[in-house]
Amino acid sequence: MQNPPNPQRFENDAKQDDDYDDLKRPPENSADPVNPEQLQAAAKERAKKRPLLQRIMKAIKGENSHYRELIINSEAQEKRVALLTDGVLEKFEVERTDENRMVGAIFKGKIQNLEPGLKAAFVDIGQPKNAFLHYWDILPAANDSTVEIVRENQSEEQRRRREKVSLKDIPSLYPIGTDIVIQVTKSQIGTKGPRTTTNIAIPGRFLVLMPYAGQCGISRKIEDRKERDRLKKILRSLTIPEGMGVIIRTAGEGKKIRYFIRDLYILLKRWSEIETQIAESKKPTILYQEPDLIERTVRDFLTEDIDRVLVDNEEDHKKILTAVEEISPRSKSKIHLFEEAIPIFERFNIERQIEQTFMRRVPLPSGGEIVIDETEALTAIDVNTGSHKGSKDGKDFILQANLEAASEAARQIRLRNIGGLVIIDFIDMKKPRDRQAVYNRMQQEMENDKAKSHVLPISQLGILQMTRQRHHESNASGTYTICPYCQGRGRVKSPRSMSVEIQRKLISNIRRLRLKPDLAGKELQLRVLLHPTNLERLRTEDEGHLLDLEQACNVKLFFRADPLFHVENFKILDAATNAELR
Repeated sequence: MQNPPNPQRFENDAKQDDDYDDLKRPPENSADPVNPEQLQAAAKERAKKRPLLQRIMKAIKGENSHYRELIINSEAQEKRVALLTDGVLEKFEVERTDENRMVGAIFKGKIQNLEPGLKAAFVDIGQPKNAFLHYWDILPAANDSTVEIVRENQSEEQRRRREKVSLKDIPSLYPIGTDIVIQVTKSQIGTKGPRTTTNIAIPGRFLVLMPYAGQCGISRKIEDRKERDRLKKILRSLTIPEGMGVIIRTAGEGKKIRYFIRDLYILLKRWSEIETQIAESKKPTILYQEPDLIERTVRDFLTEDIDRVLVDNEEDHKKILTAVEEISPRSKSKIHLFEEAIPIFERFNIERQIEQTFMRRVPLPSGGEIVIDETEALTAIDVNTGSHKGSKDGKDFILQANLEAASEAARQIRLRNIGGLVIIDFIDMKKPRDRQAVYNRMQQEMENDKAKSHVLPISQLGILQMTRQRHHESNASGTYTICPYCQGRGRVKSPRSMSVEIQRKLISNIRRLRLKPDLAGKELQLRVLLHPTNLERLRTEDEGHLLDLEQACNVKLFFRADPLFHVENFKILDAATNAELR
């Protein structure tokens, strides 16, 4: 016969629970999907307010009718830049004032270690983590497929080096202790140090200077044949020091020769300053750092077809105007200071769109959704139909859902700055032409991305694999840290599992105590401290097991809930001595 339930066995003050409500995670807000049609309508109204001359020039050039805006939010601890196309967020970057701008930075370093197995060197650059330098990144860079080489400008020494030096020569050419000049191509991510190269590239407004390349070329993104021929003539006419190389950026399309001469002069002057630092520095140090987010935006925004730049900080507004005046005085009319009382990102519905970039589930226009999970090895994107509003005749419905998912997945990859391996699990499509249509859509969408990517065709299982160049941590990695509660697992043990574990530990401790001669035959009294959730399981569904345990082992059990206990943690104490039993 079981003992009647003992109301004193379980101590759990309801008032105590209320006192600790603030310890619970706040409920997650669901970001309501922003209606693209409303965003486009608002952008259309703003587009009408452009100066008449600007609208006429755009019409004469035959440029597309999309209205593109750069919205800059400048705060004390963060600077954020959003690119809107017809009001819809297409690009989002954030830079925190306490972060090092590692990518693009040039260092004078000292080789600390050579790892033949990895075919890599570790370089002391005066930072907490040594830089990783692969042997391939020490050799002269192979020709970039995105650049057409127009002019050779190599020195005799560079020609010999390119012909004779191979991977096996690197350890003898660069022994431990050798000084070396390197540039960061990939910032420190997690525990990995920054990745670097000896193939230095310094970007300007219209040119990229490569001091050690000895080759000059033009970006293949400039497609017009006549324009390419014109730029080739300009490139051949530029006075470039022997051994150096330059690349004409897409921003140079349509620019007169004086812009390139001035840009080259600025870049050569900058490199001369770097060379002086190289000669004077006796220990690892930084030689050059990329400008901050706002200055980079000013440098690069002319490469985009931008109609308006809006900034909410007066100091940054003046800085942008000064910089733009040096490049293109006519573009000053596009720069505006935002002076309304409402925050700038709220005014243009950007905050609501950014919220989606941190959500696991992102809704699709027709009712479906994509689910995005970032892991250490890869990012997985799953496509769900959900409450899809399309015609569910099994024919166009699946294709339409997958096409929507491809467009949104590409957009989210850009917005979240996801890099590395990405796997997209589309809804199964039986027809090869449907798989090809979705693959084409994905390729088309990724062409708008400045980061290099490689997309593979969709398999028969509906899986698309792709890689995307990773320079920085994803936006989510920069905003969130590993959960201290679950240690990044995303889940904790269930109350049932914890109940079984507690009972197992109780039995183990009781058996060990019974081995002591002075406790043989005596009634034991044990107290268990645990989380309220686990206590609730023990006092309801599992109380019968506890009663059986008490009766079978001649023991009296007491339980006390403490909301400060981790849900997976508990303690067993000797009620008489208050000593913890392990």
